[in-house]
Amino acid sequence: MPAVALGTWAWGDSGEVGDGYFGSQLTESGLRKVVEKAHANGFTLWDTAVVYGMGRSEAVLAQALKGYDRSEYQLSTKFTPQIAGDGEDPVADMLEQSLDRLGTDYVDLYWIHNPADVARWTPLLIPLLKSGKIRHVGVSNHNLEEIALADQILGEAGFRVEAVQNHYSLLYRSSERAGILDHCREHDVRFLSYMVLEQGALTGTYSPANPLPEGSSRAVAYNGILPQLQALTDRMGEIGEDRGGSAADVATAWAIAKGTTPIVGVTKAGYIDGLVRARGIDLAGEEIAELEALADAADVDTRGSWEHEMFKAPA
Repeated sequence: MPAVALGTWAWGDSGEVGDGYFGSQLTESGLRKVVEKAHANGFTLWDTAVVYGMGRSEAVLAQALKGYDRSEYQLSTKFTPQIAGDGEDPVADMLEQSLDRLGTDYVDLYWIHNPADVARWTPLLIPLLKSGKIRHVGVSNHNLEEIALADQILGEAGFRVEAVQNHYSLLYRSSERAGILDHCREHDVRFLSYMVLEQGALTGTYSPANPLPEGSSRAVAYNGILPQLQALTDRMGEIGEDRGGSAADVATAWAIAKGTTPIVGVTKAGYIDGLVRARGIDLAGEEIAELEALADAADVDTRGSWEHEMFKAPA
């Protein structure tokens, strides 16, 4: 697995300003350049989902990857229970639609996106694993108890949960505090961290004097807390400058140093340069501790509306 996975949440936007989560101005040629630069630097794991633009992200990603041999990249997409159909096998149905949009006959990593009913949905992955349509299974936004239940269900058929994908950043470390990172280390499960940059709030680009663009969902979520983040992002910027990088590179390097694989959204080829720098930054233990102390002092809660609390399982 590459040191960093590439997120395509924003690729599901229509391209019109204010539409979708990011309102990014994306072009086919621009995204092709992202793919070319990513692959030239060894970043080949692409993370998407049906709900990212209701299929648009998957279709756009497939177009951007056209011409590459299927063995040259890995695809990660998701079954989201909240939009399941009412057919006999909604998981298989949603996967087939994803395979069609992605132009492939298998997915390297398939996720149960949200834990609506672990006992109901997890067994439906087993025939898809047996058929080879999915190679590995992960669970996203699951707490420790839900991860263990999914693993038990898969284990009875000779498979297992091989990856966990949760919101994890300097500002939101609930998976660490709930023991999920320890569980993953102990059981050789990959932990993929998303929102490590908190949708731009931890890049150092934005501040009270230069807030996120008004009218975006990011502005609503983060502009009010930018004053509390200033000390943290300033220090991240200083550490980054010492290493020839940026605050954003430090946020990504922190996630790598914690033993996770960060998923970073990439909409411009230049973003790949930051991932290359982050991959090469080796943060000292005291720097990690200092950043986490500054993050704790900011005292903010960036839990998404789709997430539930990650409660620590009883001993």
